[in-house]
Amino acid sequence: MSTDAPDSHDDSTWPSNYFNYFTEIEEHFQRARGTSLFLLSPLDWALIENWKNSGLPLEAVLRGIDEAFEKWRSRKTKMRRVNSLAYCAQAVVESAQRLSGAGAIRARQAAEAAFQPNEVQEFLTGAATVLLSKQNEIYRSIAATLQSLAAEAQAKVTDLEDLERQLTSLEEKMIAAARSIAPDELLVQLRRDLDSELAPYRGKMTADQISMLERRYLDTRLLEKAGLPRLSLFYLH
Repeated sequence: MSTDAPDSHDDSTWPSNYFNYFTEIEEHFQRARGTSLFLLSPLDWALIENWKNSGLPLEAVLRGIDEAFEKWRSRKTKMRRVNSLAYCAQAVVESAQRLSGAGAIRARQAAEAAFQPNEVQEFLTGAATVLLSKQNEIYRSIAATLQSLAAEAQAKVTDLEDLERQLTSLEEKMIAAARSIAPDELLVQLRRDLDSELAPYRGKMTADQISMLERRYLDTRLLEKAGLPRLSLFYLH
């Protein structure tokens, strides 16, 4: 299966239950692990976001998690307890490949019913306010675009998929700006953190999977450290 971003015009590429994608996977992993209070790591969240942006159906991810744990439990000599979704990465990809012929369930109608124009407007305006507080010209430019989108919230809620594409583009621009002004020491430390968390799982994923996961993890952590907002409708909830 390709790890490229899905064609935005193909109805089958949106994962089912799009806006519940993260929480559904988190809760399913916790149940499979048998520890409801287990907290996912930044690496886990980056991996889920990677799956979402690659168009993996939610059903495929949940099945892959189950299959990975079934395989783990069937072993006579078990490895240490499963402490990361990365353990399930290969099983998830294999599950998605099996389901690819059937396609994914379209979630546009459910997504459009999820938000009211005032909610979207407030979310976009709030993100713009944060960016304006940073005294950076690129951030200000992004904030101006967010304010324009907020002013069109009534129309934007009729096509949330298109709005999500616009927000993704703005977030990529914001991340590039954040990286360009981040201290070298911070970037090195984020890389150390990534290497430490990912080390036990490198042998279980392909080079493409690792590359995409590394980028997603580093981008997410950089935004956190810089105090910048996430520009995805998922974070509206």
